[in-house]
Amino acid sequence: MGRPQQPPVGLAVSRVARTLNRAFEDALAAAGGSQSVWLVLLQLKVNPGATQRDLAEALELREATMTHHLSGMERDGLLTRRRDPANRRVHQIELTEEGERAFHRLRVAATEFDERLRAGIPPERLAELGDTLAMLVANVQHAASH
Repeated sequence: MGRPQQPPVGLAVSRVARTLNRAFEDALAAAGGSQSVWLVLLQLKVNPGATQRDLAEALELREATMTHHLSGMERDGLLTRRRDPANRRVHQIELTEEGERAFHRLRVAATEFDERLRAGIPPERLAELGDTLAMLVANVQHAASH
């Protein structure tokens, strides 16, 4: 007798990812932000001298998409962009005071969300989940390279 019918693993992971993504967006929205704003702010804190291209690469976005995000964040007063005097094609990006405040607000929301996600799950189960997800990615990448 075979094992009980289970949905395909990829479908299950995709559904979970969508659910978690929506919940994370809601948590960040309640703190006055979004996932894209949070990721840009976080990247600017980790890499203060980042250029627009650096940010696009780090967040795996096209530069046009990055430009769109940065324009909105600049309009909202979260950051400033100015051309590098040494290379006019490069934008230097800096957080404003409002950007710093938004970073701290969204960091609290992201941390609380992560704690909520982990609630009641033993660390060894989370480690095993991380290993399993890495194996799924490796299986797909391995298959794609053949």
